[in-house]
Amino acid sequence: MAKHGKKYQEAEKLIDRTKTYNPEEAISLAKKTSYTKFDQTVELHLRMGVDPRHADQQVRGVALLPNGLGKPLRVLVFAQGEAQKIAQDAGADSVGSDDIAKKIEEGWLDFDVAIATPDMMPKIGKLGKILGRKGLMPNPKSGTISQPADLPRVIADARKGRVEFKLDKTAIIHTPVGKVSFDDKKLLENLAAIVEAVVKAKPSGAKGQYIKTATLTTSMGPGIKLDLTPTLSLTTS
Repeated sequence: MAKHGKKYQEAEKLIDRTKTYNPEEAISLAKKTSYTKFDQTVELHLRMGVDPRHADQQVRGVALLPNGLGKPLRVLVFAQGEAQKIAQDAGADSVGSDDIAKKIEEGWLDFDVAIATPDMMPKIGKLGKILGRKGLMPNPKSGTISQPADLPRVIADARKGRVEFKLDKTAIIHTPVGKVSFDDKKLLENLAAIVEAVVKAKPSGAKGQYIKTATLTTSMGPGIKLDLTPTLSLTTS
């Protein structure tokens, strides 16, 4: 196991490993333990009490972060006909059909979110291997397949800081919360939106304790264990 540097070790000393922290304390502490010159991402890691090998225990969904992620998201919309104009008027960065699919096959991936109208899915199915690996393939579960009339709302949601979360093979969910430069209140609001979305996404096959542990950290900082009771009580309302 690789040794951490001196700055990491100094940051780690600020954390009491024998206790769990309420969300407000953890956010404040995460910012204090950020020791790099660049603006690190604050991350949430949830160890789930489900088995990823079972289809009825998959956890997947979308959280709309009220304060975004600190960077503008580039939105691509697969559409044709009148839907193209709707997407363009709604502010999509790139809009197209076969032309966009061809560009992607040739290696173009200058976008962060891909949205598609239902009639486009047969055409972009061949892009599954490319977009799937990047987590960019439009799909109903992530809310990225939209009827033309709903495109303005879906594009606006993507602009807000739309975060897709998904259970990995080790039964953990990893998701960004915001940037260290955000004030504490904005990070807390984003954290609440994620927790609320994960709780709502509880699958039918989940039994026992749904969320086992929650840890807050920065991109390169040490983990801070969250107290589950106040964390799971967070709400956006």
